[in-house]
Amino acid sequence: MQKNAAVNYNDGCFKVVVEKCEGCDRIVEQEGNKFCSTYLNPEAKWKLGMCNFATHAKIEIAVSKVRINPLKAAKRASKGK
Repeated sequence: MQKNAAVNYNDGCFKVVVEKCEGCDRIVEQEGNKFCSTYLNPEAKWKLGMCNFATHAKIEIAVSKVRINPLKAAKRASKGK
């Protein structure tokens, strides 16, 4: 899969992808090495968490359910009137 055939990824500007990048649609393989077609240094994108360019990773949002005591809620509602 060669998206950018005119770009030479082996010139030293582009760094090889890291293990977390495996499975991403933006990976381009050239001369046996895998490079990110979007970002020069893929390792830096993963340092602070998840890469915002990753097409294979989904953001997980943790939803916690808060339990409300109905008696206390009724008392608070009656004080407000």
